[in-house]
Amino acid sequence: MQDNPRRGIILMISATIIFAIQDGISRYLAESYDIITIVAIRYWFFVVFVCAYSARKSGGFTQAAYTKQPWVQAGRGVLLALQICVAVLGFTQVGLVHFHAIFASYPLMVMALSVPLLKETVGWRRWLAVGLGFAGVLVILRPGSTLFDSTALVPLCAAIMMATYGILTRYAARQDSAETSFFWTGVAGALTITLIVPFFWAPPQGQDWWWMGLLCITGASAHYLLISALNTTHASTVQPFAYFQLVFASTIGIVVFADTLDRTLIIGSVMIVGSGLFALNRERRAKIAPSSSAVG
Repeated sequence: MQDNPRRGIILMISATIIFAIQDGISRYLAESYDIITIVAIRYWFFVVFVCAYSARKSGGFTQAAYTKQPWVQAGRGVLLALQICVAVLGFTQVGLVHFHAIFASYPLMVMALSVPLLKETVGWRRWLAVGLGFAGVLVILRPGSTLFDSTALVPLCAAIMMATYGILTRYAARQDSAETSFFWTGVAGALTITLIVPFFWAPPQGQDWWWMGLLCITGASAHYLLISALNTTHASTVQPFAYFQLVFASTIGIVVFADTLDRTLIIGSVMIVGSGLFALNRERRAKIAPSSSAVG
């Protein structure tokens, strides 16, 4: 792997911009069409992209598909497909701003779950960051207050599902390559949504097919940029910039869909993102100096 941090960061930020645009298009279409239909068309295009990408790699389909843990890989793909459905539902129920503010907590959930499930070590500083991040989620949700809305639990559910997907991905990476995990993500997800979609199918009409096409293109483009970023430099270098998706998606939500910001949402978001960035920095330092008891 080449190591070009500047190019990797540019690619990652570009990916977050396109992912944010994809979220905006998903929300627009979900206001008129069933979510399962939208996700199905998106996945059908995505699996073609995955297969084309896998075919170009050394070893082709055979090497990409080979795994000693098919149930883990299939479970990852199924879970991500269902998580995307929940996420699009969240876009329509609470808006892009509110959704991404809570969803930004999922890397902290991955860190917390990695201890009991993957037997990884997390120092007290990172545990403090996890606690502060979850406190930020509570600030946004405001449970027990008259302002609490149960629909706000949808993005929390999406974050938990994404965190579980992240844990399964880390587990699968112990035996399989990133290309294998990518292949199974697309194929298993596409098969899952294909089995479900006949019960919900309602094809887009007129010009909405253009929006659906743009949704598919943005999805494939964003994943390609993300893969390129990870192939250009180390993941620890570009991961912090993934939080830009919160900024870009929120901007689209405010400008296009008239989403609103309030003080508690801003405070909670700062707590979550700040905690996530701190935890990522501590994790990077722990990998550089694993034997140092001062890094946690």
